Amino acid sequence: MPTSVEVSRERTSTRLDMALAPVQCCIGSRPHTAGIIFTVKMCAGIPHEHVWLGLSSGDTGLPASWPPPQPKRTAGSMLTRRTFLGASLAAPLTRLIDTQAAPPGKMLLGIHQNTSSAAGYRGSLKGWARAGIQYVELSDAVLDGFLENDTLAAAGRVMTHLGLTPVSGQDVWLPGPARNASLETWKLRCDQFAQLGLQNIYCPSITSRAVTSEDFAATPDCIREVGDIAGEYGLTAMIEFLRISTHLATLGSALEVIREAAHPNVRPMLDFFHFWSGLSKFEDLDLLEPGELAHAHFQDLLAGPRELINNDSRLIPGDGIAPLVRIIQKLVEKRYEGTLSVELFREELVRGDPFEVATEIGRKCEAVMLEAGVL
Repeated sequence: MPTSVEVSRERTSTRLDMALAPVQCCIGSRPHTAGIIFTVKMCAGIPHEHVWLGLSSGDTGLPASWPPPQPKRTAGSMLTRRTFLGASLAAPLTRLIDTQAAPPGKMLLGIHQNTSSAAGYRGSLKGWARAGIQYVELSDAVLDGFLENDTLAAAGRVMTHLGLTPVSGQDVWLPGPARNASLETWKLRCDQFAQLGLQNIYCPSITSRAVTSEDFAATPDCIREVGDIAGEYGLTAMIEFLRISTHLATLGSALEVIREAAHPNVRPMLDFFHFWSGLSKFEDLDLLEPGELAHAHFQDLLAGPRELINNDSRLIPGDGIAPLVRIIQKLVEKRYEGTLSVELFREELVRGDPFEVATEIGRKCEAVMLEAGVL
């Protein structure tokens, strides 16, 4: 079975020319915000420099004219400059994006680019592809680094050449003084990721300020506004609740406001680390409606006092104490058939050789997924 990382592994092949496809993309320059499943993640109050992985257009070995001309994409009945420019870039990835869903009862394994962020855009994707990873979750910060010296089209060529598929900021989910700037960053990321052929984009609830009942009451309207922007680009926006957020810190809270907003372009996602180390309970998974969950970040948890938990407490699945098999099997009940995207921040992994890191992740994750019956 193909796996995903927010690049996934292809157990039958480790060729360098395998197609990498972004599953989603995340926006954000803080450690917990990078990643492309091609999901977009944004961090509050943090400026986003445009950075792409370090690959020049001549490094891909592909024709300089890539991608070939494609029919124009439109938002509604209007053809905008954005949709015109995005049409030719996104179309070549369509066949890869269509393969993001696993067969019924199964899941894909992916890797989030935060896991190998020190290697840069090209280095991380190339190493993962060598290790047999096929599905990737891109980081906006890593992407920005690449874009400092190259183009969005070249970033797309890197994934296509390697055979990778992309799978899935300021806090845009509640009102506040920085929200207008946050929404501008959100629009930028939606534009970039839509051009790369992504379907999903996410933003974590990273709020740390005091939140009032009025803020919670205003959250559904904020969600609708964000959903409208994502919809303009043909994307699904996902809310990632964070264990330390003063706003949306649990699965239950996230589901409540998403359902009240009732926007067709906004769905929940689940981060195993934030779920199991935070205030959520295992029984909260029963709150999910079948097929409601859009994406999942996949990690294990280091043993120790919860008061001391930080990003170093995220471990490769199979190395910690979290009941991963039980959680996965519950997600099967809830008809989740997407990517399990491994997102880690431990220094030895972030600065390690992407090939060796991905090989270890693939081996350990496959064992967990096989035990859970989803591989």
